[in-house]
Amino acid sequence: MKIIEGGVCAAKGFKAGAMRCGIRKSHTKKDLAMILSDCVCNASAVYTTNRVKASPILLTKEHLADGKAQAVIVNSGNANACAPFGMENARRQAKAGARALGVSEENVIVASTGVIGQTLPVEAIEAHAGEMEMKYDNSLVAAEAIMTTDTKVKTIAVEFDVDGTTCHIGGICKGSGMIHPNMATMLGFITCDANISSDTLQLALSQNVEKTFNQITVDGDTSTNDMVLVMSNGCALNDEILPDTPEFDKFSKMLNFVMQELAKKIAKDGEGANKLIQVDVVNAPNALDARMMAKSVVGSSLVKTAIFGEDPNWGRILAAVGYAGVDVPVDNVDIMLGGLPVMLASSPVTFDDEEMKDIMHGDEVTITVDLHSGQEKGTAWGCDLSYDYVKINALYHT
Repeated sequence: MKIIEGGVCAAKGFKAGAMRCGIRKSHTKKDLAMILSDCVCNASAVYTTNRVKASPILLTKEHLADGKAQAVIVNSGNANACAPFGMENARRQAKAGARALGVSEENVIVASTGVIGQTLPVEAIEAHAGEMEMKYDNSLVAAEAIMTTDTKVKTIAVEFDVDGTTCHIGGICKGSGMIHPNMATMLGFITCDANISSDTLQLALSQNVEKTFNQITVDGDTSTNDMVLVMSNGCALNDEILPDTPEFDKFSKMLNFVMQELAKKIAKDGEGANKLIQVDVVNAPNALDARMMAKSVVGSSLVKTAIFGEDPNWGRILAAVGYAGVDVPVDNVDIMLGGLPVMLASSPVTFDDEEMKDIMHGDEVTITVDLHSGQEKGTAWGCDLSYDYVKINALYHT
């Protein structure tokens, strides 16, 4: 595997574009992006678990019923969720994308992100989508256009070999607030040029989302618009990747890497965040227990504020271990911060203050919880909780 540039344009046959069409109040920020494959792709997606789902999610589910897609049209600045004319405007957005790109409306995926409850000014999309320039090296502008409160562009791409054929997977995503396990206010678009069916693609996506995007949390809120889409157009011309084969295992590993890197970028760019927090739970009875406990620790507001204050508060960490809902003994737990023990066998230990200050002052802090109860492990990612988080969300008016 090799990390490469290109994002969603790294895979063969994919173009992207972005523009400002007038949805956002800003006169400078781009607010509309599109992704286009040269041919129809096999595609799969996962969606928010919130029972309140935005109209673009419902339409995308409808369009993906046959496992096919060729293009994505996504706007920022307006979520088109719980809004008047939601489904009608989502369909109009799909039609606008199809007309601009010369593809079938049923093969256009629609996504929106932004303020909930306001009518989408779809007329702006209809008026300007046809003016967008689509290019094979344009992933970065598309990544910029889907940002809302994000402060950093989030993109990754890899090149890898499948049975002698070079393939590529690349992605972009957005997300900063309303980020919690089981999807978040997060949109992820992943492209691939491997030959793989939509069912096999769905298998790989569903397996890996549990260990990546569903293992991040910023603030405990699950949004209405979230999805991760994977499209693969087969332009690499490899033999079809089939389940339960070494080729599938390799493909799944590459997809996992892309999804994990994007997930970590979201966690690190949490609203008002200063630090990325990684929690590793090791020697657990099973992987699910390990993941649940890691999410419990990284999602604790008290742990998050302690990390913000650069305080090695092992008591808060142990408390989150205890209420994680995992039935394991807690009388022999080790806790380490950046590899430095603060608790061994569930008893506090002394540590070097200066070494701990260096660890806590870094922009990434790793918490390791050793349960001594098995051989499985799980990881979750989040961020510290700062004063700025409250400011950002208090000023984010409808």
